[in-house]
Amino acid sequence: MVGNNVSHANNKTKRRLLPNLRTVRIQLEDGTRVKIRVAASALRTLKKNRS
Repeated sequence: MVGNNVSHANNKTKRRLLPNLRTVRIQLEDGTRVKIRVAASALRTLKKNRS
């Protein structure tokens, strides 16, 4: 996403809002492990659905 940095003097400069990516290893149904980059918000969803 794109937004603005806003200073105390109300000056606006462009900034980028990047996702919070994490590298995790997950185990597939066939038993193999795969490394993927997942957002931290998606990790919470994975953990919630796992239990």
